[in-house]
Amino acid sequence: MQLSGDVLSVQQGSLYPALHRLEQQGWIAAEWKDTDLGRNAKFYALTRDGKRQLERELESWDRLSSAVGLLLKRA
Repeated sequence: MQLSGDVLSVQQGSLYPALHRLEQQGWIAAEWKDTDLGRNAKFYALTRDGKRQLERELESWDRLSSAVGLLLKRA
């Protein structure tokens, strides 16, 4: 939420199922580790396939947002 200036918020009921789906697709890998506070937590990282998928999604977003920008300029 800090990165979005508190504009975006994802609830646990949406976040964890999404992380599970990404893990099943092989786009992220999860690992249980101890935190600095001595608690056990699950850490996620993009896999090689996940990085490739992210690039595809970013390219798609760039095309879509450019098209919307062009439409708005004509309005």
